[in-house]
Amino acid sequence: MTLEIALFLMLFMIALVLFTFEWVSADVTALGLMLSLVLLGLLDPAEAFAGFGSETVLMILGLLILTEMLVSTGMIDLVGQQMLGLVGQNPTRLRLAILIIPAIVSALISNTAAAAFFLPIALGLANRAKLSSSKLLMPLAFSAILAGSTTFIGTSTNLVVSGLMQQNGLSPLGMFELTPVGLPILIVGLIYMATVGFRLIPDRAGVAEEASPFDTDLYFTELTIPESSPVIGKAIEESVLMSDLQLGMLQLQRDSKALKPLASTVLKAQDTLLVEGLRTDMLRLRNLPGVEMSGKIQELEAFNKTGTACTAEVVLLPGSPLVGRTLKGLRLRQRFQAQVLGVRRSGQVRYSKIGRLVFNLGDVLLINVPRENLRPMERERYFRILDVIDTPANDTRRILLSSAIFVASLSAAVLGILPIAVAVMLGVLIAFLTRCITPEEAYRNIQWQTVILIGSMLAFGRAMQQTGAADYLAERIVNLPIKDSPVTLLAAFFVLAVILTQPMSNQAAAAVLVPVALQTAVLLDYDPRPFAITIALAASTSFITPLEPASVIVYNAGRYKFIDFIRVGGILTLVIFAVVITLVPVIWDIGG
Repeated sequence: MTLEIALFLMLFMIALVLFTFEWVSADVTALGLMLSLVLLGLLDPAEAFAGFGSETVLMILGLLILTEMLVSTGMIDLVGQQMLGLVGQNPTRLRLAILIIPAIVSALISNTAAAAFFLPIALGLANRAKLSSSKLLMPLAFSAILAGSTTFIGTSTNLVVSGLMQQNGLSPLGMFELTPVGLPILIVGLIYMATVGFRLIPDRAGVAEEASPFDTDLYFTELTIPESSPVIGKAIEESVLMSDLQLGMLQLQRDSKALKPLASTVLKAQDTLLVEGLRTDMLRLRNLPGVEMSGKIQELEAFNKTGTACTAEVVLLPGSPLVGRTLKGLRLRQRFQAQVLGVRRSGQVRYSKIGRLVFNLGDVLLINVPRENLRPMERERYFRILDVIDTPANDTRRILLSSAIFVASLSAAVLGILPIAVAVMLGVLIAFLTRCITPEEAYRNIQWQTVILIGSMLAFGRAMQQTGAADYLAERIVNLPIKDSPVTLLAAFFVLAVILTQPMSNQAAAAVLVPVALQTAVLLDYDPRPFAITIALAASTSFITPLEPASVIVYNAGRYKFIDFIRVGGILTLVIFAVVITLVPVIWDIGG
């Protein structure tokens, strides 16, 4: 063992300890390890920082921007609403949906892309179903990773292994050659995550639970059921008002009669409902088909469509002309095109129409108003602005355009027209040029911790190869007294691949091991193909640390700790190990 190998292995052990106990965040640990490699002379600065310009980091960066584009245009919310409509509020069905649907998508596109696409959807579903996002995000990432082994295009690791096989005189992997093993891995893995795995996942508050102080307060507003509403004839508990938004029903006005709304009450046309809900629910009501919020303002609809309207949270202070007055009396709609979406006040809710509601000092209003009128209203002391909320109405054209950009980018990569990083970054450029998302919006909302973590760990993987530590570990396995048992040798390469994928990228680990495994098989007169396939499967199923890109994407959002992945992913890795070692020797004859 050389001094360089010894130093690297020492850093390797330190890294595992720091990642496990997480005394500092994972991205800070990774950055410190990268700089340690430079200071110890194991890498020069150019090599250490090269990871940040690598294809992997650019792919992650591009995917984060493209998924943020889908969020900003409303596509993610639309898909989330459809999923929530299918599964309702049932936690079991919700967990199954977040396991199965991303798995189907991940079999057709990169598992990293699938995880990135469904991340904001899962956060939205967790928020609306009142679940901790940590309970959904790890299953989402693991589902995407599991499905990556079902097809040739499910993960870029398969592409790397196939290329190495061709370099060594073997035929490339077929589109569905891995399916006989990949599909059982997926099925067993999903069953594990739906049962044992789910129980092992910690219940932590993630970004879905990070709300502003205003988001936890209840507002009340008035809804009218128009003649063409799809909720007519449905019981309140069956309507979208309860199944999706979970609004509280305070009063039902029907034919000048005030009724107490019950869960079984059937809604009729022209019913007026006084409801209460969170700020996020009030905002979503604007775009909910089948209900009208305290009357429509034709002029304001035009401002909403052009994106020049805004929503704001305002408070009534002493001197406000609204105090002791009503909206109807002040003619705010006519003067400022202002629509009150909801009212929050301490004490009792006054059961009357919003237009005739007498406002009190300290009332907090949620208003929708043309952006150009908001500040003039504050200057005239109507209110003090607490928060301006950027909630543009869904634009169908932008939704379709952003979806087309996303699909076209991934299709170009899947079909081999462009390298995945080039395809994704080209999609980002088109998104910027078409204004589906602005650079300012994209850069402001990107999880930069993810980029730092991946870029730094790629430098760690590069050092593992350059110091000879990867070859050193591989030789230790090959020289063990197991060479006469091909199945045991397969198991050894599986274990080594799992170990190497922790500090290295999956592709780098496969690139290090496949040539060694193929050469070992040839020397021992075994068929090399099952060895390459075993390494592809092992390198593509990395669960015991969050360093797999799909896991990195959900790591910060779910507020996970490094130990969480060891706890949940360790058992899953053992299950997959058993499936691979049982099926690979049966499907591919090793010989010997």
